[in-house]
Amino acid sequence: MTVSSGTAKSRKYPLWLRLVGFVCVLLTAWHIFATFLWVAPANEIRKIVPDNALRNYMMPMFGQSWSVFAPKPVDGDYSFEVRASIVDDAGEERTTAWIDPVKREMNMIHHNLFPPRAALAGDRLSSVYQNSWRKLNDNQQESVELSYFKGDDWTQRMTNRLNSQITKNSSNSKNRTADFLVAEKQASAYATQVAKAVWGDEEITRIQFRAGRQGVIPFSQRNDENAKRPKPVTIESGWRGMTVMDGQSQENFAKVFNSLEGVNAGK
Repeated sequence: MTVSSGTAKSRKYPLWLRLVGFVCVLLTAWHIFATFLWVAPANEIRKIVPDNALRNYMMPMFGQSWSVFAPKPVDGDYSFEVRASIVDDAGEERTTAWIDPVKREMNMIHHNLFPPRAALAGDRLSSVYQNSWRKLNDNQQESVELSYFKGDDWTQRMTNRLNSQITKNSSNSKNRTADFLVAEKQASAYATQVAKAVWGDEEITRIQFRAGRQGVIPFSQRNDENAKRPKPVTIESGWRGMTVMDGQSQENFAKVFNSLEGVNAGK
């Protein structure tokens, strides 16, 4: 066997390939760092990245939840019901029945080894909305139950009202209000997409949604044949105007949503 003298020459990769590899390394490092910041308890390091930038990156595709594990695994079902006020062909305005898109989306999980993230859209949104609502003060929670839909500035009116009820000299109150307003906008946009997918052939004047959760039978009562699930807890918003966020595709949403089997559309 002949052994060439000298050290082996290192393989030189094209410049474009090295640049691609460098960018991939940066993106991977950023994703790991962002995930660490997202799941870690509140700390000073998290302030390195603006909260909105971190939230917009992680949600909804990379949201983390470890609640499937002990000591407190998932123990309830979420719902996110939507209804609309529509004007029919005869020019009469009426309110539709409530529908729960979460039940439809869950059909993408049943008997599916590789379910899409879209199957958890309504379920996750309901959880986020309820958690952010509970952190508001009593006056703000009452304001959320009011209706805001008249005129193009209805969103700003609701924002101004909630901001005016922030507890004075409380940074936590400001942050909680800001977090809720983000969840409120996402919920309104999602409810708008659902309404357009179901009742898009008629004129929709406003929408309403409510987020609910029903616990399972407690573990201590698992062998009790007469045990019943706790009553569902529901947070109901007032009527809202239509909300369309940048980048969302109503056509694609309706195509997927209407292809799912589920509850009666309530038409």
